[in-house]
Amino acid sequence: MQAQPINFDEEMENWHDYTVESRREIVSLLRNIGEKNQLLRMLVRGESDVAVTSILDVEPDEGYMVLDCPISRDQTRRVLAAHSLQFETSLDKIRILFSSDGAEEMEYDGRAALQVAIPATMIRLQRREYYRMATPVTNPVRVHIPIPVELGGGDNTFPLSDISCGGIAILDPKLMLGDTPGMIFKNCRIDLPDGPITTDLEIRSAQEVTLLNGKTNRRLGCQFVDLSRGALAAVQRYITKLERERNARLAGLG
Repeated sequence: MQAQPINFDEEMENWHDYTVESRREIVSLLRNIGEKNQLLRMLVRGESDVAVTSILDVEPDEGYMVLDCPISRDQTRRVLAAHSLQFETSLDKIRILFSSDGAEEMEYDGRAALQVAIPATMIRLQRREYYRMATPVTNPVRVHIPIPVELGGGDNTFPLSDISCGGIAILDPKLMLGDTPGMIFKNCRIDLPDGPITTDLEIRSAQEVTLLNGKTNRRLGCQFVDLSRGALAAVQRYITKLERERNARLAGLG
């Protein structure tokens, strides 16, 4: 059973305080991404259909940018049929998110390329603590949470969905944890690969997500409460490890 990691639209909403609306700044960011050959993850149908592309050119007067076509022709066809596309990349370790209304095929320097409208807005996350990384689905990190008596009691285990230096998201398929923002769970243990850490967790958001098998699950966004410096360092190391693994995969696909 596999859950889609983070809902892209939710991420855009979560980070609306970091929205870039200046046309000049957006064009500059896109050009820098292209000039530095930064790869973009292009989500065609969310995390279930992801292509890797790059920016070949930016034409602000015409209102579009030129992207490389995916290696797979079948995936290119799905991109051209999509009504909206979402993009994620990084520039100088700053995470950047944006979306666009579909793509058209064009010829660029004698080869097939994609013409995509320059986005009206972008999300630019300047602080590393807000950089959230999706965690492995096939062998997920486990989070052990002591459940209060009023919710049934006991110590139960939940799969980790994503992690940042500010908190985590977990999946609660049996709806055992409630969904009340502000609820705090004490002495939770997160079994990171390099060793467990313990922290209190506060529920900040709850969302119903659809699994690839069509079933639904509940995703809870949780904030660390009084995380120790040692535990924070362990989280940072794990995020760096995930980032390196993802960059290696992207480089292999480029």
